[in-house]
Amino acid sequence: MSDKLLKIVMPIVRLVLGCTFILSGFVKAVDPKGFGYKIEEYLHVINADFPDWLNLPLVLAVAICCTEFVLGIYLLLGLRRKFTAVATLIACTVFAIISVLLVVFHPVHDCGCFGDFITFSDVQTLLKNIVLLGLAILLARNPQVAKPLVPQGWQWIVSLCSCVFIFLFCVRAVYYLPLIDFRQYKIGANLREMVFPTHDDIKPEEISDFMVLDTLGEDQTAQLLFEKKAAMLIISPQLSKASVGATERLTAIGDWWRDKGYDIYCLTASPLEEIRTWCYYNDAEYKFLFADHTLLKTMVRSNPGLILLRDGVIRNKWSGNNLPDVESAPIDERELEATVGGSGNILLKILMWYLLPMLLVILISNGWKMLRKKRKSLKMPRPQETPSAQSAPDSPIIQDNNLKTIILKTNKTMRKKIVAGNWKMNMTLQEGVALAKELNEILAADKPNCGVVICTPFIHLASIAPMLDTNVIKLGAENCADKEKGAYTGEVSAAMVKSTGAEYVILGHSERRAYYGETPEILKEKVNLALANGLKVIFCIGEVLEEREAGKQNEVVAAQLKGSLYDLTAEQFSNIVLAYEPVWAIGTGKTATADQAEEMHAFIRQEIAKQFGAEVAENTTIQYGGSCKPGNAKELFAKPDVDGGLIGGASLKAADFKGIIDAWKE
Repeated sequence: MSDKLLKIVMPIVRLVLGCTFILSGFVKAVDPKGFGYKIEEYLHVINADFPDWLNLPLVLAVAICCTEFVLGIYLLLGLRRKFTAVATLIACTVFAIISVLLVVFHPVHDCGCFGDFITFSDVQTLLKNIVLLGLAILLARNPQVAKPLVPQGWQWIVSLCSCVFIFLFCVRAVYYLPLIDFRQYKIGANLREMVFPTHDDIKPEEISDFMVLDTLGEDQTAQLLFEKKAAMLIISPQLSKASVGATERLTAIGDWWRDKGYDIYCLTASPLEEIRTWCYYNDAEYKFLFADHTLLKTMVRSNPGLILLRDGVIRNKWSGNNLPDVESAPIDERELEATVGGSGNILLKILMWYLLPMLLVILISNGWKMLRKKRKSLKMPRPQETPSAQSAPDSPIIQDNNLKTIILKTNKTMRKKIVAGNWKMNMTLQEGVALAKELNEILAADKPNCGVVICTPFIHLASIAPMLDTNVIKLGAENCADKEKGAYTGEVSAAMVKSTGAEYVILGHSERRAYYGETPEILKEKVNLALANGLKVIFCIGEVLEEREAGKQNEVVAAQLKGSLYDLTAEQFSNIVLAYEPVWAIGTGKTATADQAEEMHAFIRQEIAKQFGAEVAENTTIQYGGSCKPGNAKELFAKPDVDGGLIGGASLKAADFKGIIDAWKE
């Protein structure tokens, strides 16, 4: 898939996956107890046993709801892109496997992937999950394409708010009742019409399994639903597990309700022995009716719960945790009836408590990011202006008809020439300080014609920084972390590097890529943090032997540039120094000629021109990071697109390093 097409497709993929996960997590969070019942079905299929006090199905339900919702937010906003892509792929893989098992074995009725909001058949569920898995694979292969909508330093706020919101939303639904009732027994439902339809055509909203029996086994369904006056229904699927705290208030409500001249019933699936125990301890004087256990759990997500029924219509419902207070103040039975749709207003208010802060975080964080960029750009020196074709008529002009761009080949002196030493893992502190001191004295006495940087191990930075004449030698680090700060043992952040007095940092070195698995995404984070902390970046790119022999060197280098640097602005890129490493010619016995180096440097400059424009490309310093020594430095540096070197072993000896630096004087 082409890069242009990926930039169009990947935001759509994130949008589809993000909205799906958010919807799935949220609708299940509306009714976590209902989803817990579905998980309980799955656990029974595998004969999983768990103690009653743990309520494992409900715990898993809340955990899954929260995970899906937060993962959906991550997808939608492009947060922690690599982690999110992997997590999404794992989740979609698990969902696909479960859906295959559902199609083959039919262990449960309805997968429950969207709770009671949408019901899919097993085949529909499988097709849906196959599509989502395909999108997740595409996302996992291209996690870095979409840009995050929230800067990295602010993402923890989004994570915290999302986790807290969805968890508290679940807790509220468990403690009270779902704010949105997707079931047939919602407030305003006409049970009489659904159980005893007056028309011949069967409609989906009709109920075929609603039946209540008295203790003698007589059907009392019609009597209950055709009663004109109001009736209170205490719903308790299992009396022995009913909340003890609600029983006293239920007794008070029953006494008050009977004094009004109305009926009160207790619908339960408990055996007669439990009913007798309940009556004995709670002085229950109301009628008991038997109903199916699953039916009762569907009617009210509470044990016990309370339903106000009048003229066959559900007028209100209460959880055992918020039963109506009929003792503290006089109340009319009509006041107990709920306004249909009133829960929607409450839901909207709750959502606003989440959506408005999220919107503010997005706006403020991006505004702050733009302000920092603007302030930084005002402090940065303007790059040297490239002469126009009119002022430099003798300068060759190369036109690329495919790119529709003109690259001006200006005088090489327009670019800053830099020789940088990379000490790697060499030199004790004392040896490093001695070498830095020697280099400083030599170059102070014989001023170089180029910029000089020494990049040392972390332990040297703070000790070497005070002794260097920064007009002669700049100091840099060999690496920095891809995290701003936190519990990352052994890592050194960009801010820490900057605090030592260092001005540069090497990133993307071939050894870091090969030995420590640094990916383009990791390097992108490192680059962004380094620039944000005022460091200049020496960014390494290059191909290995197999890639060179396969003729893929241009493709590899272009991908390395794109993967880590193309999200930068032109202003940010002005603080990037590129270092081309022909990895295939380092320690392999093969040699990269000056012409081969020039060929790759020219290609790199063309790629930069495509992304950032000809002027930026012409002002970008591109170092040669192969085996550069005093003997071949002059030949290499004479090439028009070679602007210096990133020196390894030769930088550990003052005389050799000075010999390479002096190549610019000849």
